[in-house]
Amino acid sequence: MDLVIGIMIKYDVIVVGAGHAGIEAALASAKMGAKTLIFVIKIETIGRMSCNPSVGGPAKGHLARELDAIGGEIGRVADISGIQFRMLNKKKGPAVWAPRSQNDRLFYGVVMHHALESQSNMEIKEATIDDILLSKDGKSVIGVRSKLGESYFAPRVILANGTFLRGKVHVGNVSYSSGRAGEPASVKLSESLLKAGLKLERFKTGTPPRIDLRTVNMNKVEEQPGDENPQGFSFYRDIKLRNDMSCYLTFTTPKTHDIIRSNLDKSALYGGYISGVGPRYCPSIEDKVVKFHTKDRHHVFIEPEGAETFEAYANGISNSLPPNVQAKLVHSIPGLEKATIIRYGYAIEYDYIPPDNIKATMETKNISGLYLAGQINGTSGYEEAGAQGLAAGINAVLSLAKKEPVIFDRSRSYLGVLLDDLVTKGTTEPYRLFTSRAEYRLYLRQDNADERLMPLGYKLGLVDDVRWQKFQQMKQIHDRELRFLKNHKTKKSEDLKEPTKLVNILKRPKINFDDLQRYGYKIPEDVTDDIKNRISLEVKYEGYLKRQLAEIDKFEKMEHAYIPTNIDYMKIESIAYEAREKLNKIKPTSLGQASRISGVNHTDITSLMVYLKKNKIFRKSGEQK
Repeated sequence: MDLVIGIMIKYDVIVVGAGHAGIEAALASAKMGAKTLIFVIKIETIGRMSCNPSVGGPAKGHLARELDAIGGEIGRVADISGIQFRMLNKKKGPAVWAPRSQNDRLFYGVVMHHALESQSNMEIKEATIDDILLSKDGKSVIGVRSKLGESYFAPRVILANGTFLRGKVHVGNVSYSSGRAGEPASVKLSESLLKAGLKLERFKTGTPPRIDLRTVNMNKVEEQPGDENPQGFSFYRDIKLRNDMSCYLTFTTPKTHDIIRSNLDKSALYGGYISGVGPRYCPSIEDKVVKFHTKDRHHVFIEPEGAETFEAYANGISNSLPPNVQAKLVHSIPGLEKATIIRYGYAIEYDYIPPDNIKATMETKNISGLYLAGQINGTSGYEEAGAQGLAAGINAVLSLAKKEPVIFDRSRSYLGVLLDDLVTKGTTEPYRLFTSRAEYRLYLRQDNADERLMPLGYKLGLVDDVRWQKFQQMKQIHDRELRFLKNHKTKKSEDLKEPTKLVNILKRPKINFDDLQRYGYKIPEDVTDDIKNRISLEVKYEGYLKRQLAEIDKFEKMEHAYIPTNIDYMKIESIAYEAREKLNKIKPTSLGQASRISGVNHTDITSLMVYLKKNKIFRKSGEQK
């Protein structure tokens, strides 16, 4: 690829895109000491919440807390810009309790922008990137080139382009090139990636109309206020959480569905204008009506976009219908009969690179030094994007220093589940993380993300000393009180025939931590609600957790049986032909990963183990060279 050198400035890491993936990648890189340059098409859009202005929810809330524990930014900014906080699924088991925030869209972006500007080793530049620059043999990335012909050089480049790669917006039969409504698409970069030998496919997503909250009939919608005692995402920060605003619930009606059915031919999705595959778990209202035709109503959540605006997000009616049909659709919903539409909904198609092109480090398999993060890997959601960005930023810097990469284990984090799913199983639709995807979700709770991941963040230099000391203090208090409960007995009482250890009383289903005061336990002032909750969960679910940890131990023995990536599986004739093809395509880094590849069965894994032992090619630690 020819180089047009406009300027000669060298960086350690270049990040293309300043959405959720790009920000986490760039901040991790800079915090770890790498000279980092981040590109954004328009400075004003740094950290923009393109879809719903919210963070968290089932699995996503777990992920946001994990990112915070490692040293990511999304949790802190969500807490600062939050206007409502709720803990979802409280009626279910603790494995699926999930924090969620409604956020001020504009303020979120302002705080993220400030985080980038305040970070040392960081440079922000407004530019459109048209090309990746490769070495003469085409096997390594050496930089990028802008639309203005300026070349920027770095041995590590992270692409976090969101929906901008050949993005195309659809509203009814009207389509136009755009990376996001009102912003230009990145067309030439897609062409550059194709020339570099990367495979591109198409996905689609969409947004609902935004309405004026003042025109909603509040007598016909159900108010959903925040929690009395709100919980956010960020550990060991003194951020006062705000519950300033409520969300509202209403439903579509049979009339809504009739309007949609009678106008399906005008929908971009059903009118044949869109070729990309849409998200199964966040479908458009057209898809809901067609695929779930027996349901006579669907949820519609009216969610405010900020504290200083009357704009509200109509969550649940994402669509690609013409404006006049969108108006009829909205006005058929109880409470929205006279609602004013501020922005129409739209669908957007974009290029992504199938994730079997990347390693668990986020580096592409065929181009050394090139990393991918976010929707470019076929995912959806801010939290999933941020997780990939953090992993890419960490591993890009570690590779510069020729250090072993960080491979996140699916038994220890939702981040590990996400990355392993992508590189091992791939995706044929926009990927979304769920608690059901995690085999060990009772252990991977949102409340203990700091215990699982903060030591790693501190080791990498992403968690500062102040937070680390607060974490250590929490652990000391936690361990002290748990020991006390295990070692001290109560006196006899009306409901106790004999002295009983406090820990055994806490195991009872209807007893909470504060109830122990009835049995003579004086709770020290330094025991916070968070510590009470942790101890209660650990005590009440002790048996289940012990079994799960035993299962994790077995899992990790397979996961740490490392295998090299240069094996030609087609030569191992004892493995079934289909399995050999899959193994050659994925190039698993461990027996554990190999066992999770679709089309590879137990017999194939046994044959692989025999081959590896016979040829003495197991590695004991680290990723394959």
